[in-house]
Amino acid sequence: MMALQLLLRLTFLGLSITSPLVHAEGFQGPEAVWPSLFNLPQKVQRIQIPNNGSAPLLVDVEVFVSNVFNVDILRYTVSSMLLLKLSWLDTRLAWNNSAQPQHAVTLPWDSLWTPRLTILEALWVDWRDQSPQARVDQDGHVKLNLALTTETNCDFELLHFPRDQSNCSLSFYALSNTVMELEFQAHAVNEIVSVKREYVVYDLKTQVPPQQVVPCFKVTLSLKNTALKSIIALLVPAEALLLADVCGGLLPLWTIERIAYKVTLLLSYLVFHSSLVDALPSSSSCNPLLIYFFTILLLLFFLSTVETVLLAGLLAKGSLGAKSSPSPALRGEHREHGNSGPHPEEPPRGVKGSQRSWPETADRIFFVVYVSGVLCCQFIFAGIWMWAACKSDPAPGEAAPHGRRPRP
Repeated sequence: MMALQLLLRLTFLGLSITSPLVHAEGFQGPEAVWPSLFNLPQKVQRIQIPNNGSAPLLVDVEVFVSNVFNVDILRYTVSSMLLLKLSWLDTRLAWNNSAQPQHAVTLPWDSLWTPRLTILEALWVDWRDQSPQARVDQDGHVKLNLALTTETNCDFELLHFPRDQSNCSLSFYALSNTVMELEFQAHAVNEIVSVKREYVVYDLKTQVPPQQVVPCFKVTLSLKNTALKSIIALLVPAEALLLADVCGGLLPLWTIERIAYKVTLLLSYLVFHSSLVDALPSSSSCNPLLIYFFTILLLLFFLSTVETVLLAGLLAKGSLGAKSSPSPALRGEHREHGNSGPHPEEPPRGVKGSQRSWPETADRIFFVVYVSGVLCCQFIFAGIWMWAACKSDPAPGEAAPHGRRPRP
């Protein structure tokens, strides 16, 4: 029995100190039900939101974006540094100038009412000042500055990577209030002056979403990829290998070096393609166009290598057959001059003078078709790059509440 009473005492004592319900207006904790268990003095005062009559309290918010760093397209995250300047009117804190000559005072933020902000997209938030000070003017205007560093989720639009542009949102919610009590009026300022980075902020907007149950305001960062390194590291090697493959088609078909050359290029491109797949992000919709482009190039390399190996094998087989079964005239001539000494070996080609064999003719035709196909792929990709647009699939929460269809 004593152990049960001790357990109840510890349980209700922890609830009264740590639970956010204690600070809610109108909530009666367990001390009202079992007053004998709670003889400790109450240290937490309930600070209510300032009353603005029938209208909600208006809080003006200035959002200063000072830095955007560590843009990770593989994890779909972006880190940023912000400064929030909040101001509102609390007439309960006003004083008479004759009684108190000071025009403003500085108070700890936990000694008066302040909006409790939560970032919806944040993975983590680091408030730079754990105990900020609020400035209170003589007429009751309160000003509070909050500096924070946060990492948030961002749905990057990577269709045109590495020349992509994306909009990243930071939604600030006051979960402890309702829209009948609190309203935000927000505007943002871009203080980023450095452009020596991969992604830069070229636009900054704020809005207050309508028809919300909880007071909120949204900050939208428009990011642009300006990295020339990605273009050089991705497009230049692929185009260089493709040009080398086209030039390899000029080598004679009967030379063994051509097969080795084609196979080496194919293996080199396979290594490049595997590293490219690891460097580019994947998504359920609107994947980067470069993934499809480099896959088509891989098919072109494979087709060129297979054509070279196949026709070279047919040409070598035809040459061996011609050597194993010479014509009767060549047999008689060989018998007449059997002792005239060794003859120089014929080139391993099925040609006679300037006449070409059918594998070499097919190889010339394939070369013309292959070059035309490569040029067409380049122009088609350039047109798709300029005019293509991708509309992402709707999120489950947008298509239906809680990711499923509502019941009729």
